[in-house]
Amino acid sequence: MFENLIESKQKSPKTMGQTVLSVLLHGLVIFGAVKATQGVAETIKNRPVDTTMVFLKPPEPPKPPPEQPPPDVIVAANPPPKGFQTVVAPTDIPKDIPPVDLDQKPFDPRDFTGRGVEGGIGTGVAGGTGPVGDYFLESQLDDPVQVISQPTPRYPPVLASAGITGRVEMQFIVDTTGHVEGPSFKVMKTSHPAFAEPAREAILKSVFKPARFKGKPVRQLVQQAVAFKQQ
Repeated sequence: MFENLIESKQKSPKTMGQTVLSVLLHGLVIFGAVKATQGVAETIKNRPVDTTMVFLKPPEPPKPPPEQPPPDVIVAANPPPKGFQTVVAPTDIPKDIPPVDLDQKPFDPRDFTGRGVEGGIGTGVAGGTGPVGDYFLESQLDDPVQVISQPTPRYPPVLASAGITGRVEMQFIVDTTGHVEGPSFKVMKTSHPAFAEPAREAILKSVFKPARFKGKPVRQLVQQAVAFKQQ
């Protein structure tokens, strides 16, 4: 149907001036691009280089093992108190020379300085509450301690008025005179904290028949429970 294409508008040929102008414009664009590239290169070239040196700390050598304490230093979770022992005068003066006991603990003058807590030892720790020295358990004795007199524990008025009963389990050492060593007293278990102090007061005022081992009075570690009940 249509054998010839029809041009919408006939183009006129370019003049020499237009050609020169086109060449100049292209040259300016190329020149600007080259200058911009050189500026970026100069900026990168003049940028300061970080030359900071980082020194890695070498690993620390392993710590030496802890030094073992001297044999006369008390090391325990519950150390005995620092103090002094009291000397009990004998009631019966022996007429014969007593036999030599090689198993007896040697005399330590630091335990009789009179400084610190009564019932403690010279190698103890200030504020310690643990047992002092050598003591025996009931299973090791043929004649363990026996209660001679023990007051009734004071019932806390608040708990008594509320009708609250309780029980306190304690641990303490009875010395060779039949009295409880105060620093050795320890509450093992109590149904209410208010029962602990009255139980301690009653135990410290108690009198016991001392334990004996091979016919001689010895210290014994005692575990006892006190019950608080309404009358």
